Amino acid sequence: MKVKEKGHTVIIKRSEESIEELISKIQDNYATFQNNNLVIDVCNETFDIAEISLFEDLKSKHQNNKKSFVIVFENADFNEIDEEEVIVVPSLQEAFDIIEMEEIERDLGF
Repeated sequence: MKVKEKGHTVIIKRSEESIEELISKIQDNYATFQNNNLVIDVCNETFDIAEISLFEDLKSKHQNNKKSFVIVFENADFNEIDEEEVIVVPSLQEAFDIIEMEEIERDLGF
């Protein structure tokens, strides 16, 4: 897994590992990421949309810490994605826009 920090957001990109291995690595190192917004970038990769649900527990844990959790997947069929599970957007810029909106909502007490 490749980790890049941008402001108070951490961008995690899968290397060679499977989605399950990526999630396991994130959970093992969660203390490192818990105070940052998280963007999981699987943008240009082969990725089964059904695997999105594997991130649900991690997303819930992260949102309970009052931080944003967004997946970037440009080839997703957004009609197939349950917004209640995980937020999925087609680009990094949109991920940062979502994070900014969620931070404003948290600042306003929503």
